[in-house]
Amino acid sequence: MTAIDETDIAAAQDSDRDAVIALWRASGLTRPWNDPVADFRQAVENSTSDILLLHEAATLIATVMTGFDGHRGWVYYLAVHPDHRRKGLGKRMMAAAEAWLRARGAPKIQLMVRSDNADVITFYEALGLARQDVVTLGRRFDRKG
Repeated sequence: MTAIDETDIAAAQDSDRDAVIALWRASGLTRPWNDPVADFRQAVENSTSDILLLHEAATLIATVMTGFDGHRGWVYYLAVHPDHRRKGLGKRMMAAAEAWLRARGAPKIQLMVRSDNADVITFYEALGLARQDVVTLGRRFDRKG
């Protein structure tokens, strides 16, 4: 394995789409009700968000989507290729996302994890993130009813 540092992390370009979505799928992050192509496109085309990538040689091994809504920073799609887990890459990608957000003046970082995903919750808590006393409410605009 080659040495990897933060300088190896770069923002996604349109040409990265297929590799990014393949990694999201391999990492179990996609859901039938979310369109990963639309998520990728919106993040890459929006000036308030980015998808940060980490490659080893020419292979994409980690991603994190980050954005700043003007009030707080958000993190989505933190993915580490299954063959590269338990090497500190998730922690490295979170550090990159936090640096991206700090550079834009975000005072706070938040993310959402499904309540039954205990391993991921433990991962984020080990990084110093704390559970928030909030309820997330939502409504889909892309479905009738």
